[in-house]
Amino acid sequence: MKQPSPQARWERRTQTPLLVLALGFAVAYAVPIVLPDASPAVHSACRHAEWVVWAAFAADYLVRLGLAHSKRAFVRTHWLDLMAVVLPMIQPLRLLRVVSTLMLVGRRARMAPQIRLTTYVAGSVVGLLMFGSLAVLSVERDAPDGNIKNLGDALWWSVTTMTTVGYGDHSPTTGLGRLLAVGLMLSGIALLGVVTANIAAWFISRFERDDLVERAQTAAISELTAEVRALRAEVARLGGPAPAGAGVPAPGTRGGTAEPAGAVQAGGAVSAPTP
Repeated sequence: MKQPSPQARWERRTQTPLLVLALGFAVAYAVPIVLPDASPAVHSACRHAEWVVWAAFAADYLVRLGLAHSKRAFVRTHWLDLMAVVLPMIQPLRLLRVVSTLMLVGRRARMAPQIRLTTYVAGSVVGLLMFGSLAVLSVERDAPDGNIKNLGDALWWSVTTMTTVGYGDHSPTTGLGRLLAVGLMLSGIALLGVVTANIAAWFISRFERDDLVERAQTAAISELTAEVRALRAEVARLGGPAPAGAGVPAPGTRGGTAEPAGAVQAGGAVSAPTP
Protein backbone atom coordinates (compact mmCIF):
# COMPACT_ATOMS: atom_id res chain seq x y z
CA MET A 1 0.00 0.00 0.00
CA LYS A 2 1.35 3.39 -1.00
CA GLN A 3 2.20 5.61 1.95
CA PRO A 4 1.00 9.25 1.84
CA SER A 5 3.65 11.88 1.34
CA PRO A 6 4.82 14.05 4.27
CA GLN A 7 2.99 17.00 2.72
CA ALA A 8 -0.28 15.04 2.55
CA ARG A 9 0.10 13.90 6.17
CA TRP A 10 0.76 17.49 7.30
CA GLU A 11 -2.30 18.79 5.44
CA ARG A 12 -4.50 16.08 6.92
CA ARG A 13 -3.33 16.79 10.47
CA THR A 14 -3.58 20.58 10.24
CA GLN A 15 -6.89 20.78 8.41
CA THR A 16 -9.11 20.89 11.52
CA PRO A 17 -6.91 23.28 13.57
CA LEU A 18 -6.72 25.74 10.66
CA LEU A 19 -10.48 25.65 10.17
CA VAL A 20 -10.93 26.40 13.88
CA LEU A 21 -8.51 29.31 13.56
CA ALA A 22 -10.48 30.58 10.58
CA LEU A 23 -13.64 30.60 12.68
CA GLY A 24 -11.71 32.50 15.33
CA PHE A 25 -10.70 35.00 12.68
CA ALA A 26 -14.36 35.45 11.72
CA VAL A 27 -15.28 36.24 15.31
CA ALA A 28 -12.31 38.60 15.76
CA TYR A 29 -13.23 40.43 12.57
CA ALA A 30 -16.93 40.69 13.40
CA VAL A 31 -16.80 41.86 17.02
CA PRO A 32 -15.32 45.35 16.42
CA ILE A 33 -17.82 45.96 13.62
CA VAL A 34 -20.92 44.69 15.39
CA LEU A 35 -19.85 46.27 18.72
CA PRO A 36 -18.14 49.52 17.72
CA ASP A 37 -18.55 50.87 21.26
CA ALA A 38 -16.59 48.03 22.83
CA SER A 39 -13.57 48.85 24.96
CA PRO A 40 -10.19 49.49 23.32
CA ALA A 41 -8.90 46.32 24.93
CA VAL A 42 -11.51 44.27 23.01
CA HIS A 43 -10.59 45.95 19.73
CA SER A 44 -6.91 45.36 20.40
CA ALA A 45 -7.49 41.68 21.25
CA CYS A 46 -9.46 41.15 18.07
CA ARG A 47 -6.78 42.85 15.99
CA HIS A 48 -4.09 40.64 17.54
CA ALA A 49 -6.24 37.55 16.95
CA GLU A 50 -6.46 38.41 13.25
CA TRP A 51 -2.69 38.57 13.00
CA VAL A 52 -2.32 35.29 14.89
CA VAL A 53 -4.56 33.57 12.35
CA TRP A 54 -2.61 35.10 9.49
CA ALA A 55 0.66 33.93 11.05
CA ALA A 56 -0.71 30.40 11.40
CA PHE A 57 -1.71 30.27 7.73
CA ALA A 58 1.63 31.75 6.71
CA ALA A 59 3.49 29.13 8.75
CA ASP A 60 1.34 26.40 7.22
CA TYR A 61 2.21 27.62 3.73
CA LEU A 62 5.94 27.69 4.52
CA VAL A 63 5.86 24.18 6.02
CA ARG A 64 4.02 22.77 3.00
CA LEU A 65 6.49 24.53 0.73
CA GLY A 66 9.36 22.93 2.62
CA LEU A 67 7.77 19.45 2.42
CA ALA A 68 6.98 19.70 -1.29
CA HIS A 69 9.15 17.67 -3.65
CA SER A 70 9.23 20.45 -6.25
CA LYS A 71 9.22 23.93 -4.75
CA ARG A 72 8.61 25.60 -8.10
CA ALA A 73 5.67 23.36 -8.93
CA PHE A 74 4.18 23.94 -5.47
CA VAL A 75 4.33 27.73 -5.86
CA ARG A 76 2.86 27.49 -9.35
CA THR A 77 -0.06 25.29 -8.31
CA HIS A 78 -0.72 27.03 -4.97
CA TRP A 79 -0.52 30.65 -6.06
CA LEU A 80 -3.84 31.46 -4.35
CA ASP A 81 -2.32 30.39 -1.03
CA LEU A 82 0.66 32.65 -1.67
CA MET A 83 -1.59 35.61 -2.48
CA ALA A 84 -3.59 35.00 0.68
CA VAL A 85 -0.42 35.08 2.75
CA VAL A 86 1.12 38.13 1.07
CA LEU A 87 -1.92 40.39 0.75
CA PRO A 88 -2.54 41.04 4.47
CA MET A 89 0.94 42.54 4.74
CA ILE A 90 -0.42 45.60 2.94
CA GLN A 91 -1.76 47.53 5.91
CA PRO A 92 -4.04 50.03 4.09
CA LEU A 93 -5.92 47.18 2.42
CA ARG A 94 -7.22 45.66 5.65
CA LEU A 95 -10.32 44.21 4.00
CA LEU A 96 -8.11 41.99 1.87
CA ARG A 97 -7.57 39.92 5.00
CA VAL A 98 -11.18 38.81 4.61
CA VAL A 99 -10.59 37.72 1.02
CA SER A 100 -7.34 35.99 1.86
CA THR A 101 -8.85 34.06 4.78
CA LEU A 102 -11.77 32.93 2.62
CA MET A 103 -9.34 31.71 -0.05
CA LEU A 104 -7.28 29.79 2.46
CA VAL A 105 -10.28 28.17 4.13
CA GLY A 106 -11.75 27.24 0.77
CA ARG A 107 -8.44 25.81 -0.40
CA ARG A 108 -8.12 23.58 2.64
CA ALA A 109 -11.78 22.58 2.48
CA ARG A 110 -11.38 21.35 -1.10
CA MET A 111 -8.61 19.03 0.07
CA ALA A 112 -11.03 17.15 2.32
CA PRO A 113 -12.50 14.25 0.33
CA GLN A 114 -15.55 13.94 2.59
CA ILE A 115 -16.76 17.46 1.80
CA ARG A 116 -19.08 17.46 -1.15
CA LEU A 117 -19.35 20.22 -3.71
CA THR A 118 -22.79 21.21 -2.49
CA THR A 119 -21.54 21.65 1.06
CA TYR A 120 -18.62 23.72 -0.16
CA VAL A 121 -20.89 25.99 -2.20
CA ALA A 122 -23.28 26.44 0.74
CA GLY A 123 -20.37 27.29 3.03
CA SER A 124 -19.03 29.76 0.48
CA VAL A 125 -22.41 31.47 0.23
CA VAL A 126 -22.73 31.81 4.00
CA GLY A 127 -19.14 33.04 4.35
CA LEU A 128 -19.45 35.59 1.58
CA LEU A 129 -22.74 36.90 2.93
CA MET A 130 -21.34 37.24 6.44
CA PHE A 131 -18.04 38.80 5.48
CA GLY A 132 -19.64 40.95 2.80
CA SER A 133 -22.17 42.33 5.27
CA LEU A 134 -19.53 43.06 7.89
CA ALA A 135 -17.13 44.58 5.38
CA VAL A 136 -19.65 46.93 3.79
CA LEU A 137 -20.96 47.95 7.22
CA SER A 138 -17.45 48.82 8.38
CA VAL A 139 -16.83 51.14 5.44
CA GLU A 140 -20.34 52.58 4.96
CA ARG A 141 -21.47 53.21 8.53
CA ASP A 142 -19.49 56.44 8.90
CA ALA A 143 -19.92 57.61 5.30
CA PRO A 144 -21.64 61.02 5.09
CA ASP A 145 -24.16 59.92 2.46
CA GLY A 146 -24.24 56.25 3.42
CA ASN A 147 -27.55 54.43 3.91
CA ILE A 148 -26.16 51.19 5.39
CA LYS A 149 -26.04 51.96 9.10
CA ASN A 150 -26.69 48.65 10.87
CA LEU A 151 -26.08 44.94 10.42
CA GLY A 152 -29.63 44.29 9.22
CA ASP A 153 -29.26 46.77 6.36
CA ALA A 154 -25.86 45.33 5.48
CA LEU A 155 -27.15 41.74 5.42
CA TRP A 156 -30.14 42.69 3.28
CA TRP A 157 -27.85 44.54 0.87
CA SER A 158 -25.50 41.53 0.66
CA VAL A 159 -28.35 39.15 -0.17
CA THR A 160 -29.83 41.37 -2.87
CA THR A 161 -26.39 42.06 -4.32
CA MET A 162 -25.13 38.49 -4.31
CA THR A 163 -28.32 37.25 -5.99
CA THR A 164 -27.97 40.10 -8.53
CA VAL A 165 -31.50 41.32 -7.68
CA GLY A 166 -30.45 44.79 -6.57
CA TYR A 167 -33.56 46.50 -5.19
CA GLY A 168 -31.65 49.74 -4.76
CA ASP A 169 -33.09 50.63 -1.35
CA HIS A 170 -29.59 50.21 0.10
CA SER A 171 -26.41 50.80 -1.86
CA PRO A 172 -22.80 51.69 -1.05
CA THR A 173 -21.63 55.25 -1.63
CA THR A 174 -17.90 54.88 -1.04
CA GLY A 175 -15.38 53.57 -3.53
CA LEU A 176 -14.40 50.63 -1.36
CA GLY A 177 -18.03 49.78 -0.73
CA ARG A 178 -18.74 49.69 -4.46
CA LEU A 179 -15.70 47.52 -4.97
CA LEU A 180 -17.13 45.11 -2.43
CA ALA A 181 -20.43 45.17 -4.33
CA VAL A 182 -18.67 44.18 -7.55
CA GLY A 183 -16.95 41.31 -5.76
CA LEU A 184 -20.22 40.05 -4.30
CA MET A 185 -22.01 40.23 -7.64
CA LEU A 186 -19.26 38.31 -9.43
CA SER A 187 -19.16 35.77 -6.61
CA GLY A 188 -22.92 35.28 -6.79
CA ILE A 189 -22.81 34.70 -10.55
CA ALA A 190 -19.90 32.27 -10.18
CA LEU A 191 -21.60 30.26 -7.41
CA LEU A 192 -24.85 30.14 -9.37
CA GLY A 193 -22.89 28.78 -12.33
CA VAL A 194 -21.26 26.15 -10.12
CA VAL A 195 -24.64 25.01 -8.76
CA THR A 196 -26.15 24.85 -12.26
CA ALA A 197 -23.18 22.92 -13.61
CA ASN A 198 -23.32 20.53 -10.66
CA ILE A 199 -27.00 19.77 -11.24
CA ALA A 200 -26.45 19.28 -14.97
CA ALA A 201 -23.49 16.98 -14.31
CA TRP A 202 -25.62 14.92 -11.92
CA PHE A 203 -28.34 14.42 -14.54
CA ILE A 204 -25.78 13.54 -17.22
CA SER A 205 -24.04 11.00 -14.97
CA ARG A 206 -27.42 9.47 -14.07
CA PHE A 207 -28.36 9.10 -17.74
CA GLU A 208 -24.96 7.62 -18.57
CA ARG A 209 -25.28 5.13 -15.70
CA ASP A 210 -28.74 4.03 -16.91
CA ASP A 211 -27.39 3.70 -20.44
CA LEU A 212 -24.52 1.52 -19.23
CA VAL A 213 -26.94 -0.74 -17.36
CA GLU A 214 -29.10 -1.09 -20.46
CA ARG A 215 -26.07 -1.88 -22.62
CA ALA A 216 -24.90 -4.50 -20.12
CA GLN A 217 -28.34 -6.17 -20.15
CA THR A 218 -28.41 -6.19 -23.97
CA ALA A 219 -24.93 -7.72 -24.10
CA ALA A 220 -25.96 -10.41 -21.58
CA ILE A 221 -29.04 -11.30 -23.65
CA SER A 222 -26.94 -11.50 -26.82
CA GLU A 223 -24.43 -13.75 -25.07
CA LEU A 224 -27.19 -16.07 -23.80
CA THR A 225 -28.69 -16.24 -27.29
CA ALA A 226 -25.33 -17.23 -28.76
CA GLU A 227 -24.89 -19.91 -26.08
CA VAL A 228 -28.34 -21.37 -26.81
CA ARG A 229 -27.55 -21.55 -30.54
CA ALA A 230 -24.24 -23.26 -29.81
CA LEU A 231 -26.00 -25.80 -27.56
CA ARG A 232 -28.55 -26.56 -30.26
CA ALA A 233 -25.78 -27.11 -32.80
CA GLU A 234 -23.94 -29.41 -30.37
CA VAL A 235 -27.09 -31.45 -29.73
CA ALA A 236 -27.70 -31.83 -33.46
CA ARG A 237 -24.09 -32.93 -34.01
CA LEU A 238 -24.32 -35.60 -31.29
CA GLY A 239 -27.43 -37.09 -32.91
CA GLY A 240 -29.99 -35.92 -30.46
CA PRO A 241 -33.67 -35.71 -31.23
CA ALA A 242 -34.39 -33.49 -34.15
CA PRO A 243 -36.96 -30.76 -33.88
CA ALA A 244 -40.54 -31.53 -34.72
CA GLY A 245 -41.34 -31.44 -38.41
CA ALA A 246 -37.71 -31.91 -39.42
CA GLY A 247 -38.37 -35.08 -41.51
CA VAL A 248 -38.16 -37.82 -38.84
CA PRO A 249 -38.77 -41.25 -40.53
CA ALA A 250 -42.12 -42.81 -39.73
CA PRO A 251 -42.26 -46.15 -37.88
CA GLY A 252 -41.62 -49.11 -40.15
CA THR A 253 -39.63 -47.09 -42.66
CA ARG A 254 -35.90 -46.50 -43.17
CA GLY A 255 -34.83 -43.20 -44.50
CA GLY A 256 -38.37 -42.58 -45.64
CA THR A 257 -38.56 -45.91 -47.65
CA ALA A 258 -40.79 -48.76 -46.47
CA GLU A 259 -38.93 -51.91 -45.41
CA PRO A 260 -40.18 -55.41 -46.23
CA ALA A 261 -42.37 -56.92 -43.57
CA GLY A 262 -40.47 -59.00 -41.08
CA ALA A 263 -37.09 -57.53 -41.95
CA VAL A 264 -34.73 -57.78 -39.02
CA GLN A 265 -31.58 -55.73 -38.55
CA ALA A 266 -28.81 -57.83 -37.12
CA GLY A 267 -25.13 -56.96 -37.04
CA GLY A 268 -25.78 -54.11 -39.41
CA ALA A 269 -27.22 -56.41 -42.14
CA VAL A 270 -30.84 -56.75 -43.18
CA SER A 271 -32.12 -60.34 -43.53
CA ALA A 272 -34.91 -61.30 -45.82
CA PRO A 273 -38.10 -62.71 -44.27
CA THR A 274 -38.37 -66.53 -43.92
CA PRO A 275 -41.06 -67.95 -46.18
